[in-house]
Amino acid sequence: MKFVFNYLLVFLFCSTVSFSQEVLTNKIPKRVYTTKKLTKTPIIDGDVTDEAWNVVEWSSEFTEKEPDEGTPPTYQTLFKVIYDSKYLYIAIKALDDEPDLIQKRLSRRDGFAGDRVNVIIDSYHDKRTAFVFTTTAAGVKGEEIATQNGQSWDESWNPVWYTDAKVDDKGWTAEMKIPFSQLRFGKSKEQVWGFNINRNIFRLNERSLWQRIPNDQAGFISEAGELHGLIDLPSQKQLEIQPFTLLQYDSYPKEGNNPYRDGSDFKANIGLDAKIGVTNDLTLDLTINPDFGQVEADPGAIALDGFQLFFREQRPFFVENKNIFDFQFANGSDNLFYSRRIGRNPHRSANLSSGEFADEPLNSAILGAAKFSGKTKNGWSIGILESVTANEFAEIKQTNGNTRQEIVEPLTNYFVGRAQKDFNERNSFIGGIFTATNRNLNGNFNELHKAAYSGGIDFQHNWKNREYFLDGNVIMSHVLGSAEAIENTQRSITRLFQRTDATHVNVDPTRTSLTGTGGRIELGKAGGGNWRYNGGFIWRSPELELNDVGFLRNTDQMIQFANLRYLWQVPTKTYRNASIEASQVTEYDFQKNLNRIRFEGEGNINWANNATTNLGLGTSFRSYSNAFLRGGPRWRTANNRYVFGSFGSDRSKIFSYSMGFTFVDADENVFKRQRYSIGFNYQPTDALNISLENQLELTQDRAQYVTSLDFGNDKRYILGNINNDEFSTTLRFTYSINPNMSIQFYGQPFISRGRYSEFKFVNTAAADRFTDRVTIYDTNQISTRANVYTIDENSDNTIDYQFNKPDFSFAQFRSNLVARWEYIPGSEIFLVWAQGVVGNENPDASLSTSLSNQVFSQRKENTFLLKVTYRFVR
Repeated sequence: MKFVFNYLLVFLFCSTVSFSQEVLTNKIPKRVYTTKKLTKTPIIDGDVTDEAWNVVEWSSEFTEKEPDEGTPPTYQTLFKVIYDSKYLYIAIKALDDEPDLIQKRLSRRDGFAGDRVNVIIDSYHDKRTAFVFTTTAAGVKGEEIATQNGQSWDESWNPVWYTDAKVDDKGWTAEMKIPFSQLRFGKSKEQVWGFNINRNIFRLNERSLWQRIPNDQAGFISEAGELHGLIDLPSQKQLEIQPFTLLQYDSYPKEGNNPYRDGSDFKANIGLDAKIGVTNDLTLDLTINPDFGQVEADPGAIALDGFQLFFREQRPFFVENKNIFDFQFANGSDNLFYSRRIGRNPHRSANLSSGEFADEPLNSAILGAAKFSGKTKNGWSIGILESVTANEFAEIKQTNGNTRQEIVEPLTNYFVGRAQKDFNERNSFIGGIFTATNRNLNGNFNELHKAAYSGGIDFQHNWKNREYFLDGNVIMSHVLGSAEAIENTQRSITRLFQRTDATHVNVDPTRTSLTGTGGRIELGKAGGGNWRYNGGFIWRSPELELNDVGFLRNTDQMIQFANLRYLWQVPTKTYRNASIEASQVTEYDFQKNLNRIRFEGEGNINWANNATTNLGLGTSFRSYSNAFLRGGPRWRTANNRYVFGSFGSDRSKIFSYSMGFTFVDADENVFKRQRYSIGFNYQPTDALNISLENQLELTQDRAQYVTSLDFGNDKRYILGNINNDEFSTTLRFTYSINPNMSIQFYGQPFISRGRYSEFKFVNTAAADRFTDRVTIYDTNQISTRANVYTIDENSDNTIDYQFNKPDFSFAQFRSNLVARWEYIPGSEIFLVWAQGVVGNENPDASLSTSLSNQVFSQRKENTFLLKVTYRFVR
């Protein structure tokens, strides 16, 4: 800890010196547009010649943002803004001397393809958050919520609003009609909002802004211009009710005498979502019996390291306003709130006797959920989420013909509370979060936590026109349960208190609670000039546990990191922009063991023709893993070197492609990995888009963990040489009939095959050389029969221990064909055909043979859905 403290002092001193020596940036003056109340209402058809627009003047003088910041754009843009008591109206003229070249690409909502304009409205005027409304030259709408001063853009937000566009001989025009009920603002005589308009000329890859924002400026939302003239706006309390009806038919291969898998199922479902504006800026979301069908299934993946996999949230109720609830406290995906814990698959499977069958739930039913969220005019961000999932039972068909119920998941309550407060003219904030998970165990489920709580405080301070920043957080967790549950937590791969060489942790089988801490502190320079740098410290105590309603992979870590970056932001004849970056990471555990040192360098170039190139290399050495042997001693991993890169062509062209590679090589030939990716995007017509992505990964690892076994009073940790090959291909196409009607396909076959050889056991886990860390079984010690390896380690003709052959070949195919019609704004009809198959293949077969046998030759499970929603809006 003393090292970390000294490191931060040095870093703070360097930043302060840099601040004192640099000349203050000349701040760009804020532009102001003053709107007026309309006298006539315009028709929203894309034609901006309506007399209603004459109440205000056109504003223009846009400035190029990319590629040549600060210069006049190729073509100018003009706009007008008017309003009445319920709506904000915006008219846009996007001038273009070559109207035949305007890209009018159709897509689904939020497709963001082709020529487009983005209207950016910071109605909170918090200089960090904005509502973004997009219209393309084809009339396709899109919406986003921009947070973290423009660092995060969330396209999951779907408000009700109206837009249209037309192409003429002078370019193209657009009109927008935005209900004030879809925005958030406080009470004032005159509203003052942050405001900007961004135009993208797709074929030129050129962006221009009404309010100029230099490329070296750290902020984006904070640097917007201002919209004035909104006088005496009445309270806009939003009320939306959206019921849905769902019909579902499943067809699948019949499974023998299993009465629950007789070849087909049918079910119907109804539910309700509601959105209630409690005030102008705070909203209550409710859902009853929600449907959480996903357009795309989770991608195929295999985790050979034993750690859980992170999948992104795709369910609309949890995705909307997710930025308010986010509390990413360290690096990677670790977060105090991981919404996919709510409605997860049950913790247990049915306990079956021979000849019995079970109908098991795939997910825990969400009985109801409520979310209260928003941001007030005085700078408070507030989020409260409450959800209850049901007791889940498996129905078991017994051999005598009777059925019985067996509980597989307990009734569970989830609560998340989040708040942040802006101050110091919106340059600083401080916030907090509290989560609670409570299960009704009823004397059952001794393996689960009865209750789990976590809390944290986060802060950020920006200064010198937001060029410099200091931010961080501190968190704490507390879990309670039976002695069995807490012992399981201590022994889980996230902690492994049973490690044989650990002196700072040990398993206590009598404990009924566990309390841990974590956090991050970071200091750096985010804007101004060409240099960027940051550094900081992350820690996760061994006792930290977040996985009841959060996400946590590792504990027992102290990580120091530093990054330095240089930017070339003025385009030349060769490139549009470029950057190089160097980073360094040092990692310790709480026993003060040095576990890793890593250095990495990376360069990026956006060429003049808008192709992109990325190239990087790095090395890790002095690396150890506390979790590799799953509770055994600390393992020395081989020093490695790696190189990675990618190349992509101009995505504005009808045909574009991308390629990438990664090569990893370790000392003593212990580990090798090659990863290749190639993809293309094809837009043969404005209505049709096709993309294909392929990835092949080839891994050779002489130290792949297999299992651990007892040998007398000793423990044997068995490793093997694995050849692991993975291949996936992802096909997507979208055919858009018009901006409100589309057909979309997603399909992904995935296969992973692992074949083992040259088995060995660990003798000196922390030895410098691999040959000293392991002992390879000779042919007299190991033999195989009927997919079981038997070991006679002391060669006395007696089997000492045995393990199953670990070879595997896993194949999966998932696809969705979705027809969508938004028949009125906010109300939709979906027709869905989903296919899937999952299974195991012969590991000795080739990838192509396994893929053909398991994916293309097998009868697949089919699901047909009809979903109808209707949104009542007041």
